[in-house]
Amino acid sequence: MAQEILNNLEIEGEKGTFFTPSVNFNAETGVCTLEGESYLEDTWEFYDKLLSWLQEYSKTGNALRFDFKLTYFNTSSSKGILDLLKMIKKYEDEGGDVTVNWYHPEDDEDNVEEAEDFKDDTGLDIAIIPY
Repeated sequence: MAQEILNNLEIEGEKGTFFTPSVNFNAETGVCTLEGESYLEDTWEFYDKLLSWLQEYSKTGNALRFDFKLTYFNTSSSKGILDLLKMIKKYEDEGGDVTVNWYHPEDDEDNVEEAEDFKDDTGLDIAIIPY
């Protein structure tokens, strides 16, 4: 039976009353980027799309590189991000080749602390990289 082809997931970021991060999940390269600000009206609906894509991608067995480049996210987005990281960790535990990079503004200690917490909560080896 032919394997279904997984499409890329791309969502253009928006800024307004609410902030939607840009999403670029590339099914061919396995490079996934979540960038911008995450302060959403319907956080669960947004992150469910990302989790569903990631779940499908994990069936490929291909390497995954996840780049977080979030300058701001609210508490409900934090839960969505944690869910993504837990799914990435599960994929790694099942033998998947995983790299996670957390990019943060150089002077943003809160962002670094969040990344450290995610690292502790998931057990993932998250590279914390200033820019």
